[in-house]
Amino acid sequence: MGALLQKASGPSRRERRQTGHFSHLTSSLMSSTRRFNSFTLLQAADESPTLAGLLARAQDAAARLQAIEGLIPIEMRPAIKPGPAEDDVWCLIVQGSAAAAKLRQLAPTLVARLNARGWKVASIRIKVQTRR
Repeated sequence: MGALLQKASGPSRRERRQTGHFSHLTSSLMSSTRRFNSFTLLQAADESPTLAGLLARAQDAAARLQAIEGLIPIEMRPAIKPGPAEDDVWCLIVQGSAAAAKLRQLAPTLVARLNARGWKVASIRIKVQTRR
């Protein structure tokens, strides 16, 4: 009776090895293998309103930083990252207290440049990022 069950389910293990019959593996591999379609961040943002809003805020912050970059000393530029904008306050994230102090001196000029370029900014908040 055991032989009848084995034959009904397909070739034996020994027969599969001898003939190179591996269809029994293919179906199980196919069912456990998932296909992942890759797509860009912009494509993902089109599908998700939350992600689209986050991407728009990040692009706005990057554009603001680009607008004031010419006013910041070249040596300081790598230490400054754009932060979020909330209402009329924009945040800059700075590595080091010396760079933060210099940015505080430049803040009125930076605010004026941003307002001239169309952003409504009343003040710039400077946040010092500590190293971990």
